[in-house]
Amino acid sequence: MESVSGGEADLAAAIERALRGVPHLSVHGDGNAVVARTTLGRPQRVILAGHIDTVPIAGNLPSRREDGLLYGCGSCDMKSGVAVALRLAARLTAPRPDVTYVFYDCEEVEAERNGLLRLSRHRPDLLHGELAVLMEPTAGVIEGGCQGTMRAEVTARGKRAHSARSWMGLNAIHVAGGILDVLRSYQPRQPVVDGLTYHEGLNAVRVSGGVAGNVIPDECVVTVNYRFAPDRSEAEAAAHVREVFSGYEVEITDSAPGARPGLGHPAAAALLAACPGPSSAGPTWPGSPCSACPR
Repeated sequence: MESVSGGEADLAAAIERALRGVPHLSVHGDGNAVVARTTLGRPQRVILAGHIDTVPIAGNLPSRREDGLLYGCGSCDMKSGVAVALRLAARLTAPRPDVTYVFYDCEEVEAERNGLLRLSRHRPDLLHGELAVLMEPTAGVIEGGCQGTMRAEVTARGKRAHSARSWMGLNAIHVAGGILDVLRSYQPRQPVVDGLTYHEGLNAVRVSGGVAGNVIPDECVVTVNYRFAPDRSEAEAAAHVREVFSGYEVEITDSAPGARPGLGHPAAAALLAACPGPSSAGPTWPGSPCSACPR
């Protein structure tokens, strides 16, 4: 089912219908988000969550199987994880902890539209638990915590002129080359947070500018995405972006905070102990046989 962000209604309805047919679950809907819970009276509760939306379609439909692999929009990020959670929801009738399954919308777009954020405002009680596992693709290893994300528009200014008299203007697209130079020379941090090494990133994700084919543009906007480690707050991340692009106009357009790993919590430690095995994906959490790699 196609479910690009904002168009998840059909998929959300299908998920809700499937879950309401499972007798050991109580099911709650909130817009295009669906929450299903066991209520066995266990002393602990684990949350399995995943987003049902995808990025825009880009020549990757229809979905197909090839040599044992599934290809298609969202097959990896993250309908495969959603499928695993749905199978567990249907078959896991007596889990040791109670389990809450959360399927939410609009994760791939700006934070304010995120269905998980909406649930946290409308029904925070549904999100209570000792441990949350987001079923994002990680090649089967545990990734502790997550980085924050921030989008900013960095604007280069010029002076509009006719291209036949280009010397009378200042080409803002050319001026924006300085913004790209900053990005090319940028050295991202790799801070250690609670024993895990995070790899930050600052990248251009969109460039827009131009008026007409015979006009020197007076504005060019470079949209950048900053992925910042959870040792920085959103305010600190915004201050860093403004410092990096000092001399240019900077507008923060979207932001979501990071989360520290929390792998020392007993519930997380139990999960780590239950999934031993070496991995080249990242560093090993001290005292645990399981790899823990932050994204």
